[in-house]
Amino acid sequence: MQLAKWAYDLSESLLADSLPQRWAHSQRVYSQALTLAPALGADGELLAAAAIAHDVGYARPAVDTGQHMIDGARYLRDVVDADPRLCSVVAFHTSSPWEASELGLSEALAEFGPAEPDLVDAITYCDLTSSPVGALVDPATRLTEVLDRYGPDHVVFRAVSAARPALLARVARVRERSSKAEQSNVS
Repeated sequence: MQLAKWAYDLSESLLADSLPQRWAHSQRVYSQALTLAPALGADGELLAAAAIAHDVGYARPAVDTGQHMIDGARYLRDVVDADPRLCSVVAFHTSSPWEASELGLSEALAEFGPAEPDLVDAITYCDLTSSPVGALVDPATRLTEVLDRYGPDHVVFRAVSAARPALLARVARVRERSSKAEQSNVS
C-alpha cells in the first residue's frame, strides 16, 4: 500500500488543517475504498489512493479552474508527479464530466482520459456513500444533500441533476460486482 500511504500523507497535509470537514469526508471515502479493494485486485491500491486524494482540488494550492476534480488531478500530475492513472481517477470522479461540460472545461478534463469505467464507478460509489462530514450515507440521500446545498442556480446543481441517473447506475454496478465477488469467495 505504498501509493495509498503516499496519497494519504499528501491529502492530509493539504486538507486536515485548512478543510477539516473535507478531510473527514475524504477519510470515509478512503475507508469505503478499502472495503472494495479485494474485488478490484491489483487496482485496489490505486482506488484507495484516489479515494483519499479525490478532493485535494479544494485545497488552496491546487485551485486553478474552480472545478475541483480537474484541479486536483492537475495538482497531482504537475506538482507531485503522481501516477497518471491516479490523476485520471481523481479527474473523472463522480459528476466531473457533467460539471466540466457546464463550465466549458471538457478539453481540460480530456487531458486525463480516457476514464477507466470500473475505477470511476468505484470512486463514485465511495464518494456517494460518504457524507460531507464523514458518515456513511445512502447514495440517493447524498445526491439530494448536494442538490439542497448548492441550489438550482449553481453549476454543481445542474451537473448533478443531469448526472443523477448515471451516478446511481454506477453505484448499482459496484454493488453488483461486490456481491458477485463475495459470492465467489464463499464458493
